[in-house]
Amino acid sequence: MRQWGYICTPKNQARKLNFEGFRSTFGQRGLYTVLLMLMLNVVFAQEKYTISGTITDGANGETMIGTNVFVEPLMKGTTTNVYGFYSITVPEGDYTLKVSFLGYETYTQEVKLNKDQEFNIELKESSYTKEEVVVKGEKADRNTKSTKMSTVEIPIQQVKELPALMGEVDIIKTIQLMPGVQSGSEGNAGLYVRGGGPDQNLVLLDEAVVYNASHLFGFLSVFNADAIKGMELTKGSMPAKYGGRLSSVLDISMKEGNNKKFELEGGLGIINSRLTLQGPLVKDKGSFIVSGRFAYIGLLGGAIADLATDDDADGGGFFAGATYYFFDLNGKLNYTLGKKDRLFVSAYWGRDVFGFKSQDDFSANIGWGNATTSLRWNHIFNPKLFMNTSFIFSDYQFEFGAGQQEFDLALRSGIRDYNLKLDLNWLPDIKHKVGFGGNYIYHTFTPSSVSARTGDTELDLGGVVKYHAHEAALYIQDDWDISDRFRLNVGVRGSLFAHTGPFDRYIQNEVGQVVDTVSYGTLENVKTYGIAEPRISGRAMLGKHNSIKASYAMNYQYIHLASLASISFPTDFWVPSTDIVKPQIGHQWALGYFHNFFDDKLEISVEGYYKLMNNLIEYRDGFSPDQNINNNPDNNFVFGKGDSYGVEFFIRKNGQKFTGWIGYTLAWTNRVFPDLNNGKPFPATYDRRHDLSIVGSYRISKRWSISTVFVYGTGSAMTVPASRYFINGNIVTEYGDRNSFRMPDYHRLDLGATLHPNPKKNKRFKSTWNFGIYNVYSRQNPYFIYFATDVNEDDQSIKIEARQVSVFPILPSVTWNFKF
Repeated sequence: MRQWGYICTPKNQARKLNFEGFRSTFGQRGLYTVLLMLMLNVVFAQEKYTISGTITDGANGETMIGTNVFVEPLMKGTTTNVYGFYSITVPEGDYTLKVSFLGYETYTQEVKLNKDQEFNIELKESSYTKEEVVVKGEKADRNTKSTKMSTVEIPIQQVKELPALMGEVDIIKTIQLMPGVQSGSEGNAGLYVRGGGPDQNLVLLDEAVVYNASHLFGFLSVFNADAIKGMELTKGSMPAKYGGRLSSVLDISMKEGNNKKFELEGGLGIINSRLTLQGPLVKDKGSFIVSGRFAYIGLLGGAIADLATDDDADGGGFFAGATYYFFDLNGKLNYTLGKKDRLFVSAYWGRDVFGFKSQDDFSANIGWGNATTSLRWNHIFNPKLFMNTSFIFSDYQFEFGAGQQEFDLALRSGIRDYNLKLDLNWLPDIKHKVGFGGNYIYHTFTPSSVSARTGDTELDLGGVVKYHAHEAALYIQDDWDISDRFRLNVGVRGSLFAHTGPFDRYIQNEVGQVVDTVSYGTLENVKTYGIAEPRISGRAMLGKHNSIKASYAMNYQYIHLASLASISFPTDFWVPSTDIVKPQIGHQWALGYFHNFFDDKLEISVEGYYKLMNNLIEYRDGFSPDQNINNNPDNNFVFGKGDSYGVEFFIRKNGQKFTGWIGYTLAWTNRVFPDLNNGKPFPATYDRRHDLSIVGSYRISKRWSISTVFVYGTGSAMTVPASRYFINGNIVTEYGDRNSFRMPDYHRLDLGATLHPNPKKNKRFKSTWNFGIYNVYSRQNPYFIYFATDVNEDDQSIKIEARQVSVFPILPSVTWNFKF
């Protein structure tokens, strides 16, 4: 069929275009420009109207994230954003609007669309049935039809029903059960995603960065599940709105509070207690929530003493004077100012405190914690344009103090951010979801602050050292539904980072001695970096229920975590990119196949990935912390690169009675540093060849449900001594190749059960009992391995013996939860 183009003349008469003559006059570029203008004219000339609104939970007024909203008979739709807002623009006509969310009744509304219309909808929770069914709307196969891949979403209710360490529900430990995600060691709450380190994860709580997400020296996370509404982990192609990290984004949203009635809930467990109060400020307009968690000092102090004791040392005596506690406090307010405006204020404060005092007058105190505040303003300009403006404060501080007789030592490190952020969602039509915006962050780093005194004499140990930096970014992205078969998400993020004064650069000679100092004044530029970071992911439907997806992402990371340990500890400190430390650069490619069976009751996926990482940092061999005194920490760093690649297999069963998944990862993670391991490649500490998780939850009846978790993983890599010998009466240790030794493989089985007393009785007071057994068969998994030396003075021989320290044997737990 011959195609003709039309334009409108000033006399409004349609005139046929001669494309060949047009091309000769204006050229190829001019033709494409006019064609684009014609297509846009056709698109915007059609009569289209918008259906928009907010979706909330009918029971408590909480906005609902990721709710399916679609129109029949077009069978096109969208999902709500993190504030429950949706917008669909379609041609004029008669439609059926349907809204669905797992576990809720589907909402249906007939719409005669001849103007823009707003529908603010409250969904009602569905009741359980005896049959095993999946409560779902017609927008099925969401995981196969979206462009999202390498993404993890787990309902908070399911997290609460799984067995947990000492009965303490932990969001991050549940995420560690997904393929591509692992912990650093036994009980560790750190995240190691697709070969990345703990500093390469962007952890957000209501948009505020949480720099250390661990309590109890890494055994528990800082997130109180009672205060959390939802979470999403992106471990592959990050949307362009996220930046500053190489490996993943963990985006956690706090509850907003019940705006219909007051509720009090809490729980009593083995190691801590929880209490949450929420209710309306003004019914249906504003609400609040306050949630607290506190660990028991006496029990934890005794546990530390017991865990520190091994078979060959009187460790318990040393820790006999130890005390330990931690706490969390979450709070949030929200208020609807009008039909187009809403305010949110949320805050978090948490802290760990460890104290020790010995009989010989030695004392030590260690404290660390996070504080965050987020002030956000939502504004709806029109049915197609939504804006969120945020002012965010994040702070992490670590403090250490020690003293004996007249000597006192104090050390402090931390990082503090002030962040201004603007995000806009523009939904011009049903095929496009455009996001754009920007942010600015002012960083203040305190990598080291050391002071000491003997009696009345102050010792010069370098004083307080602070680094200042400015980070800014602009981004744009579009989720484009090209056709029923193809969909594309493309975006770009432009980022800029400047390290500024006041700053003193210590110049070293070849043997590491400081020979000169270069000083920079306030706001004087030390070093600036900038780059454009492309992101793209796409989906192609192979059939009605299966698809293939591919993605690529480039990421820059301007801040770095300096660590002496193989796992993340509170003593680690953050440093910015400087004239010596370059930004980390990451490139990741991923390819996956996704298939749903039996009306979405069974999901399977296979994803392969390859990641390149440049400008990684490590401390040089032979480093000791005192070498940072009167020196720049980055003078002691060495730099290298790494790669990680693997395949992830995932099977998930969705149902009302039985829910669970199996995740398996086969992966390799390597590092190359010219100044380490003689320049030869070596496996990263968290390189794990095999990682398997099996998770299941089954509802036996309305009163009882049971759950189980089994995990298996290849042992962590570590560097061990190859030999020890005498030279001039001194013991000399020679080490083997870096990370050439493997700890024993890790495996563990956990069991749990939940009792709902009197579920049929409609009482204001409700309670549940959670019973758990951690490490059912008491596997002695290694926490760390050290090497003891046995010296024979007679024949000058040395015997090296490896000794394993295990932390958690079989641990039963019971937790009582209540709500009224």
